[in-house]
Amino acid sequence: MKRIYDFSRSPSARNYTVADLQALKGSGKKLSMSNPANPTEIRACLDAGIDLFVVWAEQIEEAREIAPHHFMGVGSTWSQFGTTSEILDHAFEMMRRGGDMYYTLRSYEVMETLAKEGIPVQSHIGLIPTFSHWCGGLRGWGRTADEAMEIYRTLKRMEDVGVFAVEAECIAEEVLEAVNEKTSIVTFSLGSGNAGDAIMSFVADICGEASEEDKPPKHAHAFGNLRRLHEQIYEERVTALKAFHDEVTAKNFPYPETNIAMHPEEKDKFLEALDKA
Repeated sequence: MKRIYDFSRSPSARNYTVADLQALKGSGKKLSMSNPANPTEIRACLDAGIDLFVVWAEQIEEAREIAPHHFMGVGSTWSQFGTTSEILDHAFEMMRRGGDMYYTLRSYEVMETLAKEGIPVQSHIGLIPTFSHWCGGLRGWGRTADEAMEIYRTLKRMEDVGVFAVEAECIAEEVLEAVNEKTSIVTFSLGSGNAGDAIMSFVADICGEASEEDKPPKHAHAFGNLRRLHEQIYEERVTALKAFHDEVTAKNFPYPETNIAMHPEEKDKFLEALDKA
């Protein structure tokens, strides 16, 4: 645990700092990364030992309360803000509230503006679902030499404008392995093999919350079966609600043991007083 001042200039500590993540490149050590979406998932990730978190903007303060010392990324969606000044203001606010890096899909100019202000910037390479229209749908990236070189050039351009980290999504494993050695950018592999500096997966995918009908992506591997438990919980909920409904309509519920009764002899006093009222 490293003692730091966070970006609001409050004394704190982190399991990993920006410098720690940069120093991991080439070390052979792999970190785990996931996206807990609520207090229960945050606590579960903590208890499981997940190294790095990425959370939504509206979660950051609650997540920081639960996990005060975990490295935590936060950011904005592509269309959330219109201007660079709005994005910059939001980035400052997210860092002030406890963020350790800021994610953006916007232009190189925006990334550079953020980086010049001392904000650790994370972006995205490979498959970017927001931009799937441009590439003909959701698919793997870097399967051809030309596309692999484009990934490398994009990564180096991001490096030039000061990007600190990228999510590398659905890139051919050989490509990420090769380019990761040629950049200082920290890479979070999502469906891009074991070459990333950290390996990212979504909580829902890890815990097996999707059904086959949901068509989970190729990179989604279920280490648990929460879907089965969710279905059992739903069935149990319906059973309980139906029993309640049936007992109400049969005039059996509330049961005597669930009701409140007057103290002994008080009922007669009350009824006598009521009659005189």
